[in-house]
Amino acid sequence: MVGSQQPVVTGDAVVLDVQVAQLPVRALSILIDIVVIFVLYVVGVMLWATTLAQFDSAFSAAVLIIFTVLALVGYPVIFETATRGRTLGKMALGLRVVSDDGGPERFRQALFRALAGVIEIWMLTGGPAVICSLISPKGKRIGDIFAGTLVITERAPRLSPPPTMPPHLAWWAATLELSGLDGEQAELARQFLSRAPQLHPQVRDQMAYRIGSDVLSRISPPPPAGTPPAMALAAVLAERHRREMIRLQPSAPPGWSGPVYPPSYPMSPAPPSPPAPPGPPAPPRTDGFAPPS
Repeated sequence: MVGSQQPVVTGDAVVLDVQVAQLPVRALSILIDIVVIFVLYVVGVMLWATTLAQFDSAFSAAVLIIFTVLALVGYPVIFETATRGRTLGKMALGLRVVSDDGGPERFRQALFRALAGVIEIWMLTGGPAVICSLISPKGKRIGDIFAGTLVITERAPRLSPPPTMPPHLAWWAATLELSGLDGEQAELARQFLSRAPQLHPQVRDQMAYRIGSDVLSRISPPPPAGTPPAMALAAVLAERHRREMIRLQPSAPPGWSGPVYPPSYPMSPAPPSPPAPPGPPAPPRTDGFAPPS
């Protein structure tokens, strides 16, 4: 897996879904950078040995120390500042360092990451960086935590936007208990809805019933009787996305007396209501929708 989807809140309270780079890809990019730094350092030491041999030993040692610092710290700082978060290794694998708010990496952040990298990568052979990346939900190493950055991948497939909320199901979605719905099931439902128009109608109905039944068993209350499975899935995902935006939205600043409006979701046009059939109403179903014929 190249990366996992993570919500990022910008300074304007806009929620972005980015693909956070995982440890194997980051380790390979760091390995490429280490090889580049090693080659540059060997070339620099050879030039130092041939050109500064006639100078005082103390001066030669000072030049070597300065060159070592420039190789270990200056390389990532210069490249990440000039290219907005990319070194040669990150360019090769399509990675980029960004701020926690989704903005470009700043010079101060690049310097913090480089200084921390000297300790956790060079002096301690990468052990703390690996452990911290495995523990962090966003794959951050120690330098990323102190600098307020994360590494994302720019080559991951673009995710489709969340589905629109059916207007006649908004009242039901607002009452849902979604704690039992995990990210894997929600992602499966989102992928199905994005590909549903391309599927054969019979296959689409069967998949909608199977996925909808699984999702429905994890939430409560059930949808209104006669709700199509695909429409119920769209309402669940739209409500889940809206609640995630509310959770990630920054709180109002101190002293703010105006209203704070929660994010809303886009609405799809309401379908026309069919005329009510004559006779007594049918008893409500417990599963919310009927299986495909």
